[in-house]
Amino acid sequence: MTLIDLSHVIEDGMVTYKGLPAPHVCDFLSREDSRAHYEPGTEFQIGRIEMVGNTGTYLDTPFHRYADGEDLADVGLERLVDLPGIVVRAEGRNAVDADAFEGLDVAGKAVLVHTGWSRHWRTADYYEGHPFLTAAAADRLVEGGAKLVGIDSHNIDDTAGRTRPVHSRLLGAGVLIVEHMCALERLPDGPFRFFAAPPKVKGFGTFPVRAFAQVAARISSAHPRESGDPVLSNERRRFRTTG
Repeated sequence: MTLIDLSHVIEDGMVTYKGLPAPHVCDFLSREDSRAHYEPGTEFQIGRIEMVGNTGTYLDTPFHRYADGEDLADVGLERLVDLPGIVVRAEGRNAVDADAFEGLDVAGKAVLVHTGWSRHWRTADYYEGHPFLTAAAADRLVEGGAKLVGIDSHNIDDTAGRTRPVHSRLLGAGVLIVEHMCALERLPDGPFRFFAAPPKVKGFGTFPVRAFAQVAARISSAHPRESGDPVLSNERRRFRTTG
């Protein structure tokens, strides 16, 4: 069994989304200050973090978009962990349309869209001209019964305008979203299990997750472009044209 980490590291001062405050990570109780409370040689650190929910690799629940939607505390673990996963290769595309998912069985699955955009993480290029899903793609995923949709891009919607049809369609149908993923190129084109559980916070619609995949040893090879494996699975889709 192989575990593949699909999450960015959260650090003090990093920017996930321009216009939102960066996280502030610090000591609430430092090791030095803690020594006064314990026997010699015993010390602890208690950390403090101030951040918005949309930080790092994070989960969107329906409450993020809809006032009466499920929040982090409402979403059951069966929708967050040990999900059958499928990766859709969409490198080189800007608008990822419904045809990217044509012929794929997405029912009950975590569908992870690999655009390669995470290579721009923490650079100025990350925020502009990023890949996104179209409204038609969202419709296809909802109609196909997807349980969760993830993407390794700045946003699952086109941020050039003021509408957010993909968030609206997916979250309105109870399909969870994970944005700002990374390392999707390490996923096999065969089956894997996906995990992305946030804390159980009432009244919150988004929160960082430690997203990861569990891959059986016999299919743990990387994406053929990196591994040199010429064998492509039936469910692999590669796109090299712009949307």
